[in-house]
Amino acid sequence: MDSVKITALELENVKRVRAVALSPSPNGLTVIGGRNAQGKTSVLDGIVYALGGEKYRPTNLQHEGALADARIELRLSNGLVVERKGKNAALKVTDPTGKKSGQKVIDDFVEELALDLPKFLAMTDDDKAVVLLNTLGIGEQLAKLDAEERAAYEKRHAYGIVADQKLKFWREMPEHHDCPEQLVSASELIAKSQEILSRNGERSRARARLSDTQRERDSAAAEVERLEKLLADASERYAAAASKLELAMAEPIQADESTAEIQRQIDELETTNAKVRANADKAKAKEDSDACQDEYQRLTDAVEAIRGQRRALLSGAQMPLDELTIGKNAKDRPCLLYRGQAWDCMSGMEQYRVAVSIVRRLKPACGFVLLDGLEAFDVAELAKFASWLEAQGLQAIATRVSDGAECSVVIEDGVLKEEQETKGNLF
Repeated sequence: MDSVKITALELENVKRVRAVALSPSPNGLTVIGGRNAQGKTSVLDGIVYALGGEKYRPTNLQHEGALADARIELRLSNGLVVERKGKNAALKVTDPTGKKSGQKVIDDFVEELALDLPKFLAMTDDDKAVVLLNTLGIGEQLAKLDAEERAAYEKRHAYGIVADQKLKFWREMPEHHDCPEQLVSASELIAKSQEILSRNGERSRARARLSDTQRERDSAAAEVERLEKLLADASERYAAAASKLELAMAEPIQADESTAEIQRQIDELETTNAKVRANADKAKAKEDSDACQDEYQRLTDAVEAIRGQRRALLSGAQMPLDELTIGKNAKDRPCLLYRGQAWDCMSGMEQYRVAVSIVRRLKPACGFVLLDGLEAFDVAELAKFASWLEAQGLQAIATRVSDGAECSVVIEDGVLKEEQETKGNLF
């Protein structure tokens, strides 16, 4: 259905208002002006109470000193007439056919924040963003993506710390290039040493046998010289010994092998094996470091993928205002961004424009919004804001401490100033 707007309003004896009747502009900005404590805000409070229900009932609804009861009557563009009058200001809602109804029919098209925009303005940045996200229907989905991103980021961060530690540990570990790849076995070295000693023993015995043969030959020669009469026997023995010696001399005897190298290896066994173990530990540390670096990159890719989904989700959402989007604040929570600026960096009028756009999206059937206290904005800003509201097809009823030409009407002592009754709306 078409958005509902306020076509006319009458208030009598409501708070500071004695009697005010006006017809707001259907689109754009209707400014109620006047000095302080003249009844401007009382007009808005009356509208809020009439449409919002008993929770918005003013503490002192009745105008002080008034003899008649307070009365509020609003006429809406959908044909409804909303009244509150009598001692208890009971609600009465009448449709175009004369049928009576109650608060529920109003709640169906009136957005609470349109009646109470300061409530939205006072929200935290997080809550403002959540309101918009829920309005767009992607709040839960975006919150899930944000949670996944935080979890992946935290896991990646933890892996990054471990990866850096392992990389540093690997780089600082000693590495030895002057040792074998495998651990050296002491038993193998001892066995090799024993083999060499065994061979050396055989050679020593061979040298002993050679020495014995040489002495035997010498004894035989002496015997030949000493006993010429036994020459034949001695010659025979000499010939035998000489033959035996010739055979012994013909068999080469190798020089003794040295065990010094093996002994050196045995002496350096622990040092060598320590180096081998150190190299193995460093290789393992490198594997651990590489594995952490790979996992860190995988988690980085996961974070970027989630962020891509988030960007795609936001880019596909129809924002209520051009150049409005959802970013993240320093605490990694969602926040509103308008023209690239966070809420606290927006101008006051930009904040109003963003707030009104979001509130309108919450309930499109509500075609109006109430704005109290626009005196902070100059006339040029008000004119731009009014043009923007008109372009959006929105009705805004606002108050301003002023009696200048920018005001649609001016209230003085609870009633409209007579000279303002015929003044046209500047906006």
